[in-house]
Amino acid sequence: MITAAPPKTRSRAILLVCLGAAVLYAWKIGAGQLGNTYYAAAAESMTSSFIHFLFGSFDPYGVVTVDKPPLALWPQALSVLVFGYHGWALLLPQVLEGVAAVFLLHRTVRRWAGENVALLAAVILALTPVTVIINRDNNPDALLVLFLVAAAYALTRSFQEGRKWLFWCAFFLGCGFLTKMLQAWIVVPAFALASFAGTAAPVRRRLLDLLGAGVVLAVSSFWWVALYDWWPGAKPYMGGSEDGSAWDLVFGYNGFGRLRSNGEGGGMMIMRNGQQTLSSFGGDPGPGRMFNDVVGGQISWLLPLALLVLVVIGRRWRDAGWLLWGGWLLVTGVVFSFAGGIWHPYYTTAMAPAVAAVSAAGLALLWRRYRRTLLPLAIALTAAWAFVLASRDTSFHGWTRWAVLGTGVAAIAGLLSARSRLTLVAALVPLLLTPAVWSYAAAQSTSAGTLPAAGPPTGPEALPPPSPGGPRPLLAGGDGATTLSDEQRRILGYARRNGTEITLAVNAEAGAVAPFLIDSDATVIGMGGFGGRDDAPSVAQLDRWLAEGKLPFVLSGTGAPPGPPQSPVQRERQRWIEGHCTVVDPAGYGGRAARGRFLGGADTLYRCR
Repeated sequence: MITAAPPKTRSRAILLVCLGAAVLYAWKIGAGQLGNTYYAAAAESMTSSFIHFLFGSFDPYGVVTVDKPPLALWPQALSVLVFGYHGWALLLPQVLEGVAAVFLLHRTVRRWAGENVALLAAVILALTPVTVIINRDNNPDALLVLFLVAAAYALTRSFQEGRKWLFWCAFFLGCGFLTKMLQAWIVVPAFALASFAGTAAPVRRRLLDLLGAGVVLAVSSFWWVALYDWWPGAKPYMGGSEDGSAWDLVFGYNGFGRLRSNGEGGGMMIMRNGQQTLSSFGGDPGPGRMFNDVVGGQISWLLPLALLVLVVIGRRWRDAGWLLWGGWLLVTGVVFSFAGGIWHPYYTTAMAPAVAAVSAAGLALLWRRYRRTLLPLAIALTAAWAFVLASRDTSFHGWTRWAVLGTGVAAIAGLLSARSRLTLVAALVPLLLTPAVWSYAAAQSTSAGTLPAAGPPTGPEALPPPSPGGPRPLLAGGDGATTLSDEQRRILGYARRNGTEITLAVNAEAGAVAPFLIDSDATVIGMGGFGGRDDAPSVAQLDRWLAEGKLPFVLSGTGAPPGPPQSPVQRERQRWIEGHCTVVDPAGYGGRAARGRFLGGADTLYRCR
């Protein structure tokens, strides 16, 4: 291992690591940012009733849910309920979840590889750029990582303490499923192999224990799905589903739909000079995806080192710890690399604990057995890759590439000429310098937004700003707008003065609706859910609302909105609006004629009678 330290020093060291992680994750979270406005709006709506909270309603009227299970939003909604609706109240749960994951990773790796390896693993996780940025955002990935690490902790304890902890492992994986559905199950094959290899019980007993864990996994994963689908009373439509069922969401949009492309949602539509272009979220599927221009700076800093270690360990693959962490890394990396559906670079935060554990344990192994051969090679390989990553955009802390080059040469020289353990500590500098700088830069950012990413802008933020009055970049989750424009305020004010139970319905994707929910207390509903393609509200529901006098105003477009082609549901809803509602003269609310000014094309106010 790396070094030995007195117990008090070691306990203080992990506390310092956790404190440093807390500072990185919490710095400036009260500066006004709300993260992903889709989830930010839902967290506020969920405080309006127990049913909305239980099922994760996007709007305060309970028309449609978010397109994920609500477990990750429950802490956010509770925080808003206690502290009020502020950016820091939304993001505080993610900070706590991130710090807890760092601490729990330390406790898990310590049981497998010792205190010093565990400390190094905790440091690596805390300084992984994608982990820093995701723990400063309100996407569900921070909680998913915590549950995955908790499952690894329980599994590691089960090696010595039996099936009770194996069942806890399955339970935590089920909680991960209710955070982000099938993504939490990616690690199940690796965990099952590690469990089988990690105990000395007879084969029949091990198989029975795994079967029991499978039952626990199924129950803890599907209880909420069954609760939603069998709920006897009124409930919001299941966002993202084809038929309104949670079961369809599990295996459709949030399941196999993430692995294969259906031509919808596999990228983001960007408006350039009036032309729509499709920009892939994470680059083309393939073995190089984890290292490309979009994803590489998020997670790949230590991937060359980790992969080298997994090749070198040889027979150590029989060890349950290596099966756990190495299997986690490999199976997740392969699935992420070849997923052909909707895939975002920030998903790679789910790889970060495995990268940290494998890299830390691998460095200790190389120090003990290959300190003058493979260890210098590993340092050189990792430093060279950091140089490449930092050179892709030298305007963003490009100086670090030269610092990495210099410290890498010095570290290799030290390893070849000296035996002191300090040389190994010095070798950590070229390995962690640039990701640490990127993490520090992420902590200075006040906006993680819809597509959180560390490093230089690579998404719509990298585009030139739109011309005055021109359209914003079109993203299904919104462009991060949290406030209404003057024109939108006039429209909403007019609808409130003349409205009824539902103040306004906005026929657009969720990003266009979110500012109405965040920046007002009016009963505004979104039509169509996240991407505007859900059958919620249905035409039959619109007929009922119209007959009951509940739907006086709809904000919609006058034709096909910008973005992907409309679905049959969207076309049918637009025909209903144009057949049952009439355009309100903008002079009536002090507005201007519609000219495609608003995100999603919802720029025309209709009165429905």
